[in-house]
Parts: sequence; C-alpha cells; structure tokens
Amino acid sequence: MTIQFLGMAGLNDGTETTPPSGPAFDPDYTLRLAKAHEDNGWDKVLFAYSSATPDPAQAAAFVAARTERLGLVVAHRPNVSYPTFAATTYATLDQASSGRVSVHFITGGTDADQAAEGDHLPKDERYARTREYLQIVKQAWTSREAFSFAGKHYQFEDFAAEIFPAQSPRPVISFGGSSTAAYSVGAAEADVYALWGEPLEDTAEQIGTVREAARVAGRADAPKIQVAFRPILGRTDDLAWERAHRIEAVLQERLRSGAAVARHRRSLTQPENAGSQRLLRIAREGSRHGAIWTRTAGLTGGGGNSTALVGSPETVARALVDHIELGVDVISARGYDTLPDAVDFGRHVIPLVRQELAHRQATVGLAGAGLAGAGAAGAGAVGAQRSFPGQPAA
Repeated sequence: MTIQFLGMAGLNDGTETTPPSGPAFDPDYTLRLAKAHEDNGWDKVLFAYSSATPDPAQAAAFVAARTERLGLVVAHRPNVSYPTFAATTYATLDQASSGRVSVHFITGGTDADQAAEGDHLPKDERYARTREYLQIVKQAWTSREAFSFAGKHYQFEDFAAEIFPAQSPRPVISFGGSSTAAYSVGAAEADVYALWGEPLEDTAEQIGTVREAARVAGRADAPKIQVAFRPILGRTDDLAWERAHRIEAVLQERLRSGAAVARHRRSLTQPENAGSQRLLRIAREGSRHGAIWTRTAGLTGGGGNSTALVGSPETVARALVDHIELGVDVISARGYDTLPDAVDFGRHVIPLVRQELAHRQATVGLAGAGLAGAGAAGAGAVGAQRSFPGQPAA
C-alpha cells in the first residue's frame, strides 16, 4: 500500500486568511516553500493556475533548477495554448527537471475566469475540448512518428515532436471535476483523478463513480484517486479546534470587510462547478464529520481545496488512513499558514501515515503466515504519542 503526498507550491505568502506581504511571484518565498516540502517528506507540489496569476510552468522551472527530488505538478488549462505546444513545453520541462514533472489539466470552473482569457465555450464543450487535448498531448509525448488529428476542436497534419519527456512512457496526467461530463473525460483519459475532501461516504461514492466511468470507457484499470484537504493542526485536538475557530473568525471578518477571500471570479453562494456545489451541500448538512470540518468550505463557497481536517497529528493521520483504505492514492494538503503548516504536516503527519500503512502491510503479511496480530502495538501505530512543534509532548 503506497501513498503520495502533494503540497502547494505557493508563489507568495498570501492565503484566504492573510494578504500577501510581497509581489505575486516572490522568488525567495517560492523557493523556501518548495524546500520546506522537499526537506519534510512530501513527494510533490502543485503549481496552481488562474487567468491572472503568475505562469506556473515558469515557476516550476525556477523551482526545478533549485531542488533535487521534489515532484512538480503543473496546472494547465487547455484554452491557453495549442495541445502540441503544451506537449513540447512540458516535455522540455520534464527533461530539464530529470523527469520530475506531472501535469494537472483544468477544464475551467467559472465562465468569467475563462472569458478573461477569451474562452467562451460552454462548460460541456470545454470538457469535450479537454478530452481531445489530452489525447493529443499523450500521443505527442509517445509517438516517434508524425501524426495528424481531426477532431471538433483541433485539426492538424503531420506533427512530429523533436523533444520527448524524460519519463517513460510519459509524465503523469491528473484531472478533476464532479460533473457527469468531468467523470466521463477524466475516467477515460487521466492517470490520477483529483477530488476535493469530503466525508468518507461521499468520497466512496465519487470513487465508485470514477471507477464505473472508467469501465464504461473501456479501460482495464481506473485512474488513481487524489483527495485534497486543508489541515489545521494542534498538539491536541482541543488546541487544533481553537485554532480552527480563529481561522473561521478571520475568514468571516475578511468577508465582512469585502476582502477577496475567494479568487478566480466565482460566486460564494451559487458556484457554477459541480465540485463546489457538492461541498456547499455537504456543509449545509453538517459542519463536522469526525476530523473533517466543512465550515471553511461553506464560508468560501466551496472554493477549490477548502475542506479542513482538524486535530492533533494522530487524529488527522487516522482520518487520512481511513480515506486511503477507501482507495485513495494521493493526499493533497495545504494549510492556512502555508510554509509553517507544510513543515508541521511533513514532520508530524506524513510519518504517522506512512508508519501506519507499513504496519498494516506487515500485519497482513504476518497474518498470511499464521501470525496475525504480531507487532500490533509497534511504533507504527497511529495512536502513538508524538510531540508537536514548539510544544511539549502530551
């Protein structure tokens, strides 16, 4: 049982709770945050995209040149370039980074942010365009012979790449969405299907939907599953919840003051995309589901990764292991205080999750040899007492 941890490659220190202290692209902060992930057990970081933010591919190239092993997941929207250009762009970046690049393709969640870049296709047509885009990019990365394409959105003749990715056969493609059109495209074409954090039963429902859509598409396998949360950690559960309510108060104040809490030109009450609609529905049904807290999603209109996981490192690790047991392969996490939260999560949650998974694998192996239960109280158990940064052990 393996798991990957995906952090956020923030390009400045701003979050929903704190305005940035510097420019939109702060190279010093960007590098410090990337190294904090690389040095504290994370596998990859995501370079996000919206119409007005710095170019994630160039930011990823900046980080690639200054790190050694950190994976680089670059968000890309199909409306901004021709697919053959995107294929050569990310093949070049993969070569420059010695095979550390993945690409997260975003169809676009709001008409307004798409229109800001001159894209006026309706939502379902955007998904159809994305499917063609993914098919072309994958072929451009792997075909050593010229090929042509005749689709509704893209038509070209005899494209022959001279640059190919360092990875074989190609970089990983991830994709997200919670609409019928999204499931159809992502389950057919993506390697990783990205979901926002939801309670266990809702996550299980979505995983089942993705797997069924993959079967309908004729795949022998199904995409790996990624879920995203906002961890709010404390040495104890009580301290974590105190911090959570302080974050809630700041979000409410920023809403009252008219600050731009939600980016990407989206409604806080009537979002267009199905994923945000799901998060708002779940938030209305109840804000607490064990360690899962949907109040942050409710306040911010279900904007992106906005569902919190609140508790001690042990509590948060247990909640993550529960999701992994459903079939989750990638955990995406970013805190409200991005850099120190990345360090804390990496030092105090990631090891617990990895140890527990290793412990369970070992226990299953022992059970198969007639030694079930041996070592069950070993150091890998999630319940083991650990200290939290800057505070004494419980």
